[in-house]
Amino acid sequence: MAAAADPKTAKIVSSTLKVGLEIHIELATRTKMFTRVPNAAHPSHYDEEPNTLIDPVVCALPGALPVMNKAAVEMSMMVGLALGCSIARYSKWDRKNYYYPDLPKGYQISQYDFPLCHDGRVEIPAAAGGVREIGIIRAHLEEDTGKLGHELPGGFHYAGSLVDLNRAGTPLLEVVTAPDFDCADDVVTFAEELRNICRFLGVTEGIMQKGHMRFEPNINMVLELDDGSVVKTPVVEVKNLNSFRAVKGAIEHEMVRQVEEWRATGRVMGRGMKSTRGWDDVAMKTVLQREKEDAHDYRYFPEPDLVPVEVSDAWLAEMQSRLPELPLARRARYATSYGLSEIDALNIVGERDTCFFFEATVAAALGTAAFKAEKDAGYAAGKLLLNIGAKHANERGAGVHAIGISAAQVAGILALREQGAIGPQSVDPLFGALCGDAGDAKSVAERLGFIVVRDEGQLNAWVDAAIAANEQAAADVRAGKGAAIGRIVGAVMKLSGGKVDAKSVNDAIRSRLGV
Repeated sequence: MAAAADPKTAKIVSSTLKVGLEIHIELATRTKMFTRVPNAAHPSHYDEEPNTLIDPVVCALPGALPVMNKAAVEMSMMVGLALGCSIARYSKWDRKNYYYPDLPKGYQISQYDFPLCHDGRVEIPAAAGGVREIGIIRAHLEEDTGKLGHELPGGFHYAGSLVDLNRAGTPLLEVVTAPDFDCADDVVTFAEELRNICRFLGVTEGIMQKGHMRFEPNINMVLELDDGSVVKTPVVEVKNLNSFRAVKGAIEHEMVRQVEEWRATGRVMGRGMKSTRGWDDVAMKTVLQREKEDAHDYRYFPEPDLVPVEVSDAWLAEMQSRLPELPLARRARYATSYGLSEIDALNIVGERDTCFFFEATVAAALGTAAFKAEKDAGYAAGKLLLNIGAKHANERGAGVHAIGISAAQVAGILALREQGAIGPQSVDPLFGALCGDAGDAKSVAERLGFIVVRDEGQLNAWVDAAIAANEQAAADVRAGKGAAIGRIVGAVMKLSGGKVDAKSVNDAIRSRLGV
């Protein structure tokens, strides 16, 4: 047998990143996983005082027994179906035993050998182009732990650990992917897509800063050496990342650090070699936390106080019927049906509430006399919301759905513009005026003097005055220099106060000049 290469001197011919992802998703049920106490991940209970969302079950008091939350099981099934998973007709609960101060029972109720969802696959846009298929090994349901803090009220540091059990018992869906990623950008894309899917399903608000979704990449490197041998570095799990920036940074840091560690220590993948690391968002590096436990270290055994989950044909069919159109499918439809660019479709679908507002606007526009074709309504609505709508949303620091303008009002603006009742220069100020105004678009446009003048006599008078004031431009137009007409159009617009349609002005000028 040939001697192993010396890590300090071996030449690396190629290196391949290998990443699998674990994602913890706090489900936004009204109550917790095994008790009816309010759930901290539901919008009604954000930012409650510490240790107020508790009861005997959460605190693991003697004699307190768990009761399964059906809504959490149904939310998990919907996520599994959206990820192409098979839904287990039989799954059970297990106790995962370990000690930590934020785990009152000394064990976590989870699912071990019979998860609710398994064997799925998802396609994502790949950084290298095309699409990449990511395998989903399992998605199992469990309860979240509490939270440890190290800061006193007022921001003062505390040397000990402050235990807050508000989060303890929150329904937690853990999605585990296959190690199918070989670049950090694809991991981030998948994480973003999963967050969007879950938000469209309505199972979580996905607010990263509140810990609604936490990402844990399992990372190692496969190194091919010049002697033909292959080295696999030990797997590192980076814990509790709650931003896409942190996910990307941790993976890219580990790509370098693991090779350096192999050079220094010669450690390779093997039993007992896994470790967990934390992420320092300031220093942009990972830090060692502990050696990673294997499954047998948790001493799993069946939970005796809960019945198994048995999914009937009727229950599964009901969950399938609840699935909405998913983000990737919407993006494809917006591109093909509305003629929107890929980036425009991505920007619309990238925020759930903006997407729903866009859909409502398209439907309202089709209800007006101005739009007969869905493609025209979709394209016009998309462009208006992504440009003028986004501008006003940014100015007000909220999504376009939350700045005081309704989908019907936006559709009214589109109809007025399509019919030539307002000029293009009036669209922006009219949009702004409607934010916080309950009036319909036409009445507000009339009140503000934005309605285009249709008096042909008045239009011709403005055109004649503009031609007289711009004799050289008029001569240039008659001589075939078409661009010169812009000066005359501008003069008409100024005389009319913008109350005429640019196309009508162009036509009138050409008619008066005989060109």
